[in-house]
Parts: sequence; C-alpha cells; structure tokens
Amino acid sequence: MRPPRPTIALYLLSFLLSPLALHRPTFAIKKSYVVYLGSHSHPPNLSELELNQVRENHYEFLGSFLGSHEVAKESIFYSYTKHINGFAATLEEEEAAQIAKHPKVVSIFLNQGRKLHTTRSWDFLGLEHDGVTPPNSIWNKARYGEDTIIGNLDTGAWPESNSFSDEEYGPIPSKWKGICQNETDSEFYCNRKLIGARYYNKGYAAAAGTLNSSFDSPRDNEGHGSHTLSTAGGNFVTGASVFGFGNGTAKGGSPKARVAAYKVCWPPVNGNQCFEADILAAFDIAIHDGVDVLSVSLGGYPSAFFNDSVAIGAFHAVKHGIVVVCSAGNSGPAEGTVSNVAPWQITVGASTIDREFPSYVTLGNWKHFRGQSLSPVALPGKRFYRLISAADAKAANASVQEALLCKAGTLDLKKVKGKILACLRGDSARVDKGEQALLAGAVGMILANDELSGNEIISDPHVLPASHINFTDGALVFAYINSTKSPRAYIKRPTTQLGTKPAPVMAAFSSKGPNTITPDILKPDITAPGVSIIAAYTEAQGPTNQMFDKRRVLFNSVSGTSMSCPHISGICGLLKTLYPHWSPAAIKSAIMTTGKNTLIHSSHLFLGKEHRPSFLIAYECPKPAVSLTNLNYPSITVPKLNGSLVVTRTVKNVGTPGTYKARIQNPDGISVSVEPNKLEFKKIGEEKSFKLLLQVIDAKAAKNYVFGKLIWSDGKHYVRSPIVVKAA
Repeated sequence: MRPPRPTIALYLLSFLLSPLALHRPTFAIKKSYVVYLGSHSHPPNLSELELNQVRENHYEFLGSFLGSHEVAKESIFYSYTKHINGFAATLEEEEAAQIAKHPKVVSIFLNQGRKLHTTRSWDFLGLEHDGVTPPNSIWNKARYGEDTIIGNLDTGAWPESNSFSDEEYGPIPSKWKGICQNETDSEFYCNRKLIGARYYNKGYAAAAGTLNSSFDSPRDNEGHGSHTLSTAGGNFVTGASVFGFGNGTAKGGSPKARVAAYKVCWPPVNGNQCFEADILAAFDIAIHDGVDVLSVSLGGYPSAFFNDSVAIGAFHAVKHGIVVVCSAGNSGPAEGTVSNVAPWQITVGASTIDREFPSYVTLGNWKHFRGQSLSPVALPGKRFYRLISAADAKAANASVQEALLCKAGTLDLKKVKGKILACLRGDSARVDKGEQALLAGAVGMILANDELSGNEIISDPHVLPASHINFTDGALVFAYINSTKSPRAYIKRPTTQLGTKPAPVMAAFSSKGPNTITPDILKPDITAPGVSIIAAYTEAQGPTNQMFDKRRVLFNSVSGTSMSCPHISGICGLLKTLYPHWSPAAIKSAIMTTGKNTLIHSSHLFLGKEHRPSFLIAYECPKPAVSLTNLNYPSITVPKLNGSLVVTRTVKNVGTPGTYKARIQNPDGISVSVEPNKLEFKKIGEEKSFKLLLQVIDAKAAKNYVFGKLIWSDGKHYVRSPIVVKAA
C-alpha cells in the first residue's frame, strides 16, 4: 500500500503515474517543474491574507527540501491557490526526485511545452438555413447562448474585432469574478461581451528566458485565440470574408454568450507555445472567475493524466460543473495520435463542411484539375505560363527532396523566375512554400499533396496565385512536366462554392484513436467543422502569420482541430443556457449521442451519471468492483474482446414519458444483443439500465478495430452510442 494522498488522489489514475526517470545529473542543471498536491480543502472565497497563507504553506513545504524558506520562495514562480493545490518551481533533478517521494505529492512533472492545434459552419450544422434561423433551431430555444460565459485558453484576444462588440448587451452576469488584466497595455480593453482577459507567461519564461514588457498583455498577436474564441462565442458580424471569399455573417456557436480570454500560448520555443505551468494557472483562476465552458485548442503527445496539465485542470473544472472541450490534435492520419483523452474532457476531431474555394489548374495538354485556394491575386492575362517542378529548379547546394518541398534556400532563382512552380506538400507550412516560390521569382504555385495527405486539400490565403491539389492530381501534373519538353499551365482565380459533396469528410490531419492511455475509452468523442473555417483574427500579423506577409485581415480562414473544438464549445454554451443545471457529463452525453452527421439535436435521453469517480477508482484498487468497460460512457469500446463480454449502461430520461426501442448495427465479426431491448420511462429523471452482450463470431474480421452502433428511439428522438471492438 502506498502512503495516503489528498482527497483528489482517490479520484485520479494512480496507475498512470509512471515513476519519474530522474537520475543524478553530472551537473546540477535546474529545470522548471509542476508539483501537484491535489485539491484545496479551503472554501473558494478566501481573503488575500488567507491566500498568502496558502502560498506560505507552499514555501514552507518546498523549503523543507531546499533548506530554507527564502530559497523556496525564489524557486517558486506559480502558487496555485484557488482550487488546484500545487506550485511550479525551478528545481534540480535530484530535488524533484526527492519531492516526488513525499506522501502529500500526487505528482511532479516537467513544465513541458504544448502546441496550438492549428461562418458557414452553423448553416451546415443545421442551426440556420441560408442565414435564417428556423423556429426549431437550438439557437432560438437557447436564446443564442445568452449570458453563458465561455473561457478560452489560447493566444489571447484582439478586442477591437467586431466579433467582440458588446452592442445591445446588458450588464455583465453578477457571478463573474474575473478581471481585465491590462495594467501594462492600456490600449487593451474589455466590455460587456469580452468580459475578462488574463495572461500567464511565467512557465513560458522558464523556457524562453527573460521576457520584455510586451509579453505582459492578453492581446492576441498571433490570431489563433481570436479565431477560436469568436468561433465559440463571437457576436454577429455582417459582411465577413477573407479577401471577398466566403462572404456572409460571421458568428459563434453561442453568439450571445459572454467570453473571456486566458492567454497561455506565446511565440514558439523549440516548437512549443503553451507551457504546463501556465495552463494549470489559467485553469485554476478560470474556475474561480466563474466560466461555464472552457475551450482548449492546444495539446501535446498523449501522456499519463497525472503528468498532463490539461487533464488535471479539466478534472478540477468539471468537478466544479464547468464543461471542458479540447482539440484532438493534428497528427493524423497516423493511428494512436489523439491527445486530450481523459474521459472528463470532450475531445473533438476535425471534418469538412460543404463550402469550398475551388481554383482550377489547367495544363498545356488541356487537362483540368480542381484545387483549393484563397489567393486574392490572379495571374495576369488568360494565357499559359511556363511550368517547372521544384525538383528541376533546385539550387546547386540543395537536394532534390528538399527542393521539391520548396524549402527556404533550396530554389535556383534563374530557373524559377517567371514560371509557375510545382511544389510538394510536407515538412514546411503550405503558405511558406508560396513565400519561397514568390521570393524565387515564381508567378504562381501548384501545391501537390504527398501520398500521406491523400485527397485532403485546404484553402490558404497564399501570397501569390496558387492552387492546392490532391495526391492523384499532383502525380499527373508531375508526370506531365516530366514527359513534356515545354510544360505550361494556368491557375484560375478561386471562387466560393456552397453545397459541395460529400460532406462532412474527416480531415486527414485530424488525430486518430485508439486512445493510447486508456484504450477502453473511445477518443475522439465527436467531430466538428475544422477545415477552412472563417472567424475573427488579429491585425498584428498577416493571414499567413509569416514575417513577409504585410497584408492584414479582420477575418481569416484557418484549419485544424483547434477550429473544430470551439464549434463544440459553442454548442455547450447553448446547452448551458437551455439547461443550466445539467452536469458536464449530461451535456457531453447529449452532444455525443444525438449528433447525426451534420445536425445537433436536442435529446430526451442520455447516459447521465457522473463517471469520474468510477473511472478513477477502477485504477485505484488492485481488484476494482468497477471495470472501465462498464464506465457509464456514451460510447462503448472493447479493445480486447476474448469470446464474449457483458457491458452495462444506465440511461436517464430528461424529457417527456416515452418508450424507447433498441436497434443494433453489428460491427464486422461481432454479434451484439441488448437486454432489455425496450425501455419505458414514466417520468422525468427516471433511470433505466440495460446490458449488451458482445460475442466474437469471426475473429479474423475483427482482428482490427470494427465499428457498430446502438440506437435507442421512441420514434421521434434518436440516441446513438458507437460500439467499437477489437478481437483479442
């Protein structure tokens, strides 16, 4: 038996706390760590004097290891005092190893970096039709998310954006305790829409070094935070477009919600922008401030929950009734890449919508290829231009492979000048390839997918006429170049096209399961629009975020699970307004079990018991009474089915009385039956349990993950649970 831990530790996954591989260093190298002590037992509204005592307790605790109170105070750069108990400090590895052994310590982990997971959407999701809100839309029912408070952990906000206008807004909700942290940036302001903004950069500074005063502001100088926050809760803005493309009314999922920005992400340091210590500090204060929903479009490699600031912060937030929505990551299509996989998080993948910005490529042999682009400039004259492969345009000191990817310094200007350059996707940013083509003297660029990217093509605001084409078409373009003495091409200016099919289609970049931390929990939970999403942006940078780009836009088109995450955050805001007493688990279940391809429905039935304790106790005990398979989760996953297994779920009626009948879509090679196959509800709040019997009938067919579905319906409402099985 290990020594007792604080109350929170009884809930967290002890088996996931891997022993820290801390070895005695040759030199006493100091690194920044987060020391997690569980949750505070004190009431939430402490005086400043009482909060100082919490800090003193942290200094005293660390001082017992470092030899003095003064040294400990100098070492600690964050003291988490509100809801999360712990601190962030600069320590030697041996000191960290000793602290990890203390019975009060739940976990200690490095202050590592994470990455950002870089509005037709709502029409596509069925909340409006051709810009008109139908009477049965959840927007009408939920009053557009009125007075729900959505917080966003990201790169801050651009307050001047019309998406954050407070015109016609009433007083700020009385429960709000947040601030507008603008003491060093007097031009940054909050209002009755953007009701709060804070910044956290001490964890970032531990990696980046001393920061100047320009970092002491919640202003969004990157664009990502304004984009995600406005997608979740931005106000109505007519005439929104990117260089005239996609013109319409921009709005968030909860356009009448109040929003708050928590800036935790900064310019990259070794590729990382958001650091664990800052993320945890933002979670701690956001819970205190009074947010209803937290949108978190950032992450890293999947890691044990005890070593994951997002998982820990989300746990404490959900414990206080806050819905936490996270991006799944952009590391697809490889399997096992999904991040933010704790069951108390809503994890969102990315898919397309039915809007495209086609830009056609015509070759000298009159073959036409449909690409995508948001290039605002067109090739002069309707005539063919000479076409060259970037591999043939390589500089003398560059490899063919590097040149084909159009990397900086790999192209011969004399070979490229005046031609359309054909580049291969991969390694560097798509828009950066356009910059290199322009710097080399190209008049246009054809960007062809590599095999891994397949058919996924994305509209980008390139700095020269350009079109992004898929792998198959790209292979034909390169074949034409290699087989033609004087290859030529033309790139047509893009247009906006609506109603494209098929849609939705999963984005190739969207991170995939299986869940590598807890394979019994299906992740991602849901998908949402995440390709070529138009939303508010910063005016501190151009739409490509490249130094060379001097253009400025009010709205930008961006792709990533970062964009899909706030779509679900906006839906959560609506449900919070409509059902203020629903728990995070109830809201998650409603979204997961009632979404159908493009529509978000309102359900009367959900898998509704809070699942945190049972999930965590399953790992706390050597022989737990609860198995993860029987966790009351909206999806059903069995990663190693040997013969047969019985799975139990409990559902709760939150609507009118009714009788629901079960229908099964069996996964390949698996037989699924349900008992009982009919559930009769006589009152609101009534709960019923059922059992699923899963049997392997063809192990070869189910040697990899296979997918099915359980559907409960009363003839009007449909409640769907995915069934995912892999035979042992």
